[in-house]
Amino acid sequence: MPQLDSVSDKINEYQTIASAANQMVNDFIVRLPYFIVALSVLLLFWLLSILFKKLVTKLLLKTHTHRNLIRVFQRIGGALIIFVGVMVAMVIAIPGFTPAKLVGALGIGSVAIGFAFKDIFQNLLSGILLLLSEPFRIGDQIVSGDYEGTVEDIKVRATTIRTYDGRQVVIPNSQLYTSALTVNTAYKRRRLELTVGISYQDDINEAKAAILEALKQSETVSKLAEPSVVATEFSGSSIDLKVRWYIDDGTQANKVASIHEVIVQTKSHLDAAGVSIPFPIRTLDFSDASAQALIDNLVSAQQVSQSCAHKSSRK
Repeated sequence: MPQLDSVSDKINEYQTIASAANQMVNDFIVRLPYFIVALSVLLLFWLLSILFKKLVTKLLLKTHTHRNLIRVFQRIGGALIIFVGVMVAMVIAIPGFTPAKLVGALGIGSVAIGFAFKDIFQNLLSGILLLLSEPFRIGDQIVSGDYEGTVEDIKVRATTIRTYDGRQVVIPNSQLYTSALTVNTAYKRRRLELTVGISYQDDINEAKAAILEALKQSETVSKLAEPSVVATEFSGSSIDLKVRWYIDDGTQANKVASIHEVIVQTKSHLDAAGVSIPFPIRTLDFSDASAQALIDNLVSAQQVSQSCAHKSSRK
């Protein structure tokens, strides 16, 4: 009968599903000890990577090796140990798995993988080269593109900086390695400059002497390098003097503090010397016709205003 055949088919289907599920459970139970061993092996290799990093730090610090080089050995060595641990765990947990099969699978898709991870590999290689060449260190203040701040961490893939307004910026290492980079704290001493304008009626030598005295009185100005004051330009309303001096600490905080102090001292000494700092002056020159037209317009506007006020008062 058709109905009995249908019921029989359903029963056979359920039996097949149940048999497959039971087989999966049995296989899992059989492989469970292998999974536990694989996880234990993975944990062991993870602990070995931590121990390796500590051992590398301890040994290389004794030889005064650069910290960035220590970071390279730590991260590359730790990653290799973890990779070996993953391979061993997969061999234990997965029946028939061998590293040769993984290499073969990677070989088939190596081109696609290369294109997909090109930027990642480029950043990794750039990070290793940065750590080896060490153009800057953690704590240095750098400028890269539109970003400026203090280096907080240098990783293999990217470098983290903290900007002066407290933001965190993560910059890919490939950008730092291939683009122009300014390290403001590469040298302890740093030169600053400021433009000061004086009136055309004032004596340049007197102004120069007053500014040099101001620099001498400034505590943030380095005493190990001579400051300079030179006239550089006839501008629209002043003669511009370029003031240059050095500070012994090139950090951003000391730069801002030094510029503030020099401006305050310079203003005080120029006032004491009778030297004025002019503000921009604009001279408007009208022809007779233009002047008369301007006067007529002003008179007309005044008359309209008075007429409106008179009408308002009558209401």
